[in-house]
Amino acid sequence: MKRTIKDLVNLKGKVVLLRVDFNVPMDNAGRILDKTRINQAIPTIKYLKEKGAKVVVMTHLGRPEGYEIRKSLWQISLILMQSLSGNVYFCNSVIGDDAKNRIKSMNEGDVLLLENLRFYEGETKCDMKFAKEIASLGDVYVNDAFGVAHRKHASTYGVARILPNAIGLLVEKEVKELTDAMTKPKRPFVAVVGGLKVPGKIKVLKTLLDACDVLLIGGAMAYTFLVAQGTIVGQSIVYDKCVLEAQSILKYAQSSGKKIVLPVDHVAVHAEDKKKKKFVTDKLIEDMVGYDIGPKTIDLFINEIQKAGQIVWNGPLGMYEEEAFQKGTNKVAKAIAMSPAYSIVGGGDSISAIKKSGFANKINFLSTGGGAMLEFIEKGSLPCIDIIQEKIR
Repeated sequence: MKRTIKDLVNLKGKVVLLRVDFNVPMDNAGRILDKTRINQAIPTIKYLKEKGAKVVVMTHLGRPEGYEIRKSLWQISLILMQSLSGNVYFCNSVIGDDAKNRIKSMNEGDVLLLENLRFYEGETKCDMKFAKEIASLGDVYVNDAFGVAHRKHASTYGVARILPNAIGLLVEKEVKELTDAMTKPKRPFVAVVGGLKVPGKIKVLKTLLDACDVLLIGGAMAYTFLVAQGTIVGQSIVYDKCVLEAQSILKYAQSSGKKIVLPVDHVAVHAEDKKKKKFVTDKLIEDMVGYDIGPKTIDLFINEIQKAGQIVWNGPLGMYEEEAFQKGTNKVAKAIAMSPAYSIVGGGDSISAIKKSGFANKINFLSTGGGAMLEFIEKGSLPCIDIIQEKIR
């Protein structure tokens, strides 16, 4: 088992470099739309504060190319100031004399948020020179950023190679929840998978099929599977390179007695219709493009959800970024929230839909990972967790 912050001793006065995932959704004006990821990291920050550590918080926001004012973390520091007692400061750099001097002036229990890590080219390249500069700021490294634990970046992987390290309370909980869901599932186990990133998600489906009883597939992923079973899908998005793999998964499900449910109707538009006038159809032909699951499919999905003992959901079931095509995702979100089944939901759009349903408090666990959640389900671990030192028994 990996070492957690509960295993760290003598933190009083130590500088703890805490990597979190505050990559929160924002609108075009740069306003934060959802604080879930910030809120879920607060317990770890409070724990370190209570132990007398000087907590230096690191995160990224978006995918900036160099400095971008709208991707600056100053406004997140304001949220931390509201959420935490004591001193909370912001530093507009990550490395260099400014960061070093700010850390030197910290008292026990103080919190300092560094600027956006991705303003530095060395972050995503896992430049070890950059990682060493970060590591030089602290005494201990803690990773509580589950949402990027599958990315070998300087702050998630490189620094962990240099400093004594541990995982935070959130990562510990994520690992336990997902491990239990896959190894000790409550039956029937229903998995719901959607979204656009078919090549990245299709690999996890076989692992899910090994554990679950029913797999519901929606979103853009569904059209690749419909083509794999010989269904015409008009001009809907299909990943041709994934069709053979989809066929293999369908055959595997059939041979192993597992149930896969695909859409039987669709909310569609005509490809050339710039106004995107939507209509419901059982068949996608000619220039039709599927944008959401239809009412019959919603009923099929909800019927399986209502029988579930456990539900794991990742990915929207339609083009969720457009309000006109959110109905399928929102209806399924409400059904999952109202189900007595043990539920785990991950991915930004899925969590957004759950919150919009008004029943987010009925979900047993909201995972901060989208891609990380799926990769953990597939492989049973993640590289930035693997590198953390083992607990001393």
